[in-house]
Amino acid sequence: MTDPRQSKDFLAGLLFALIGGFAVFVARGYPFGTAMRMGPGYFPTVLGGILILFGAYLIWRGLRRPEPVAGGWGWRPLVLVTLSMLLFGFIVTRLGLIPALVAMFFVCALGGREFRLREVLVLTVVMSAFAVALFIYGLKLPFRLLLDYY
Repeated sequence: MTDPRQSKDFLAGLLFALIGGFAVFVARGYPFGTAMRMGPGYFPTVLGGILILFGAYLIWRGLRRPEPVAGGWGWRPLVLVTLSMLLFGFIVTRLGLIPALVAMFFVCALGGREFRLREVLVLTVVMSAFAVALFIYGLKLPFRLLLDYY
């Protein structure tokens, strides 16, 4: 019988619960607000609580029916997906939203098992259009689309 603590559900639940707990811990000093007038602590606290609940469910499921983790760590995807997020944060303030999204999607796609240029291009165009429509026009967030030339 498999040790329940080596169950993939148990470990995934533990990870979700830890991330959720960290979010709630960090947000505890921010004003919470209400659902109609959210303070800076509202979103991380609510999302952290949801992650904790989901993590608790997965831990419970992993203890009831342990299924062992197959394979090892995928270091390349872990590094490239993390790098893509850091790259997005670095580029978005300097060059704008579109170049940041392009860089993020391409670096993240390199972390997969196979890289298909045409698929990554289509994904980048569709998701960039969606992000511009949602964040720039829908939510009116103050992102620059491209580098300003002065």
